[in-house]
This record gives sequence, structure tokens and C-alpha cells, in this order.
Amino acid sequence: MHIDCTINGSERRFEASKSDLLLDVLRRNGYTGAKRGCDTGACGMCTVQVDGEPAMACVTPVARADGAAVETIEGLGTQDDLHPIQRAFVDNSALQCGFCIPGMIMRSKALLEENPSPNEAEVREALSDNLCRCTGYKKIVEAVLEASDRMRSQSGTADGGYAGDCGANPTEAASKGDRRR
Repeated sequence: MHIDCTINGSERRFEASKSDLLLDVLRRNGYTGAKRGCDTGACGMCTVQVDGEPAMACVTPVARADGAAVETIEGLGTQDDLHPIQRAFVDNSALQCGFCIPGMIMRSKALLEENPSPNEAEVREALSDNLCRCTGYKKIVEAVLEASDRMRSQSGTADGGYAGDCGANPTEAASKGDRRR
């Protein structure tokens, strides 16, 4: 079967069988940021966005992507121009082994699009479907809160939407009122 979709803003066509899962098709076609963890949708390592909603690609039938907009970690930023969420994860040393990070970042992006100003409890709840075996989530939560501050300060809009580059000074968010303390 043919799957026509938009991945990270580019129109794509894939050959797939009806039994294929989105994760398999993505990885076969070079989108390797989403990781295979549990194959049951329980760990969140394979999180991508389908039509703006987080989806566990390891349990999402590829047919769901037909005609949809799919966003993967590869669509957020580049090594030279990180998305504010990616930059906050780096600046807060929220990476550890890195295996769960693409899913964490994609889930965080969905959260910040829905709620540009989450508190710590809301971040922890949003990330509760994403497992990390390396940390107690402290640095990850701090990174998401900092990304929220950066994105809101860069957007210049009341709704908190992201509208600019991600070159914010890492201490800028803290000077504007750090909600973590």
C-alpha cells in the first residue's frame, strides 16, 4: 500500500504493508530519532507527533499516518540551530544516555504547544508516559520549564507560541523568574 503524508514539513510517499507500524516505516526511511524501547507503547521512547498529537509510533498503525502530518525529532532543529526545547535539554544536562530524549522532547513539545506555562506538576504529569532509566527526571523537568520560559520570552506573544530563533541566553529565563524554586 502507499502511504502519503507530510513528515517534518516535506511531502513523502512510502510503500508499506497494512501490518506495518509507524515506527518501522519511519526508521526504514531514515527517521531514526524515534527509538524502539518496549514495542507496547509503555515507555514513550518512540514518541512522534501525528497531526499535532503525541503518538507512540511503536503501536501506531502506519495507515494512521496516511494523509497526516507527522513530526519527528529530526524536524525540530539542527546541530547548529537547536530548537529551544533541545537547547534547554543540553543546557540543563538533561541528556544522560540519550536514548529516551527524542521521545521526551517530542512529548515536551506537545505539552508546551498546549500549555505554554506549565508548572512542575504539569510537566511531570505530561511526561509520565515517557520512561527514563538514568535519572529521577529532575533535570528533564527543569529543562522543560526552562524551555517554556525561553519560548515565551522569544515569542513576544501572550499565547506563548514559538516565533523566533533559539539563541537565548541560558540565564535569561532564570532572571525572569524561575518557577522551580
